[in-house]
Amino acid sequence: MDYLETTFVISAHRLDQLPTDELPEIAFAGRSNVGKSSLLNTLLNRKQLAKVSSRPGKTTGLNFFLVQQSLYFVDLPGYGYAKVGKEQRFSWGKLISAYLETRKQLAGVVVIMDLRHGVKQLDSELLHWLRRQSIPFLAVYTKADKLSGNERTRQAALLDAGHGISSADRVVFSSVNRLGRELLLEKIQKLGEGSRAS
Repeated sequence: MDYLETTFVISAHRLDQLPTDELPEIAFAGRSNVGKSSLLNTLLNRKQLAKVSSRPGKTTGLNFFLVQQSLYFVDLPGYGYAKVGKEQRFSWGKLISAYLETRKQLAGVVVIMDLRHGVKQLDSELLHWLRRQSIPFLAVYTKADKLSGNERTRQAALLDAGHGISSADRVVFSSVNRLGRELLLEKIQKLGEGSRAS
């Protein structure tokens, strides 16, 4: 499936604003500035469907995109950006946690990490929490175009080891040269087919 027919539905700031149908949902999570919006735009073959900003912390709600009338991509607010006020960070945390814990339509979470960086504590905490909650996830290592092939392989192996991730459960990705796009779409489709709502 090539996700060309996509529409923005809602930016939800409360659980009672979430779509009421039963379509599976794939959530996209990551630290601020890891290239989440660029990844979504590359997956969907759009330039500005998900707004790309040089200012971290711009996404403040759960942004729902309806894809091919068959599933939702849910863009979650980035985490770990210090300049966002504590009250706002706390409310984001409550909203995201409640969504992830209670949403039966949630088929899985795509956890996005910058391939150039080492293991980050916030990413580790999220992955540990998802495992504890038995929520399926897929790791994506972005900005692969910034590294040579050997560096890419080495960094991916370091992140795999640091997070306890199998190479089969992650994708090395670049929104610049579209490396990993087809593989990621394939894995996302499998996540959607295994939805907890089914």
